[in-house]
Amino acid sequence: MKTIAITGGTGLVGKALAKALVTKGYEVILFTRSTTGKVPPAGCSYAQWDPELQICDVEALKKADAIVHLAGEPVAAKRWTTEQKGKIASSRVNGTRFLVAKIREHAVNCKTFIASSAIGFYGADSVPALPFTENAPAATDFLGTTSLQWEEESQKATDFLRTVILRTGIVLANESGAFPEFVKPTRFGVLPIPGNGMQVISWIHITDLAELIVYALENGQMNGIYNAVAPAPVSNNTLMNDIKSAINKGVFAFHVPSFLLQLVLGEMSTEVLKSCTVSAAKTLDTGFKFRFADSSSAVKDLIAGR
Repeated sequence: MKTIAITGGTGLVGKALAKALVTKGYEVILFTRSTTGKVPPAGCSYAQWDPELQICDVEALKKADAIVHLAGEPVAAKRWTTEQKGKIASSRVNGTRFLVAKIREHAVNCKTFIASSAIGFYGADSVPALPFTENAPAATDFLGTTSLQWEEESQKATDFLRTVILRTGIVLANESGAFPEFVKPTRFGVLPIPGNGMQVISWIHITDLAELIVYALENGQMNGIYNAVAPAPVSNNTLMNDIKSAINKGVFAFHVPSFLLQLVLGEMSTEVLKSCTVSAAKTLDTGFKFRFADSSSAVKDLIAGR
């Protein structure tokens, strides 16, 4: 039985991935900052790591046949102050540098490294929009620069491990992230649509993301960078209409002016208002099959599971 170590294993994606791996018979080690008082899920164990304090349970690391690196300060959890942007960047860049060094030194059994990145790498669509492929250059804004530096640290593992980097889109899930924020106002009979609603969202259902990571772990032919997005990006208007249809009750949809979002969210409003059309072609070429290839089926599944 193979052992998979996951950093960020107690987060949204980490929990879904751990569940998928345990179902397939893997042993899972969840690396987390604090293990005190925590009871791990069935089939999992905890190990401590804290890049800021230079802490890593190397004995646990030695057991890993593969490592999935998901850890990082949430991008949308707080307003982008200078301090918060520093945390977002440092947790990714410095955290990955620390982990890769520890893998190189201690993880003698490890053969595969699956690393996170994000479609924030690409920035906003050009006009006219052409879907971003993995060969596109990094944007020069905050997320583009951070993602580039993040990936550069992950790429250092290619010297000694099969390395796959997944640039992940907006993850649609009930537990946390963007989707619950989209749906929450419907309890009050309203559905706010950011800006003009024409901005394109490149998204992925949480189930597909977990299964794609498992697929990357098991498919030895995968190397390099892949976009972790569903094959059909949609406009914000379309996604909100999918939500409206799926909840099947009277909801008043209205547009929130861009200037208001800018006042409330500050610099982070650029991420809410921009279009980012990302290609899934390279991922599809690996033979991976999406369960939820269109937003309508993804939203219906999530609403039914709430």
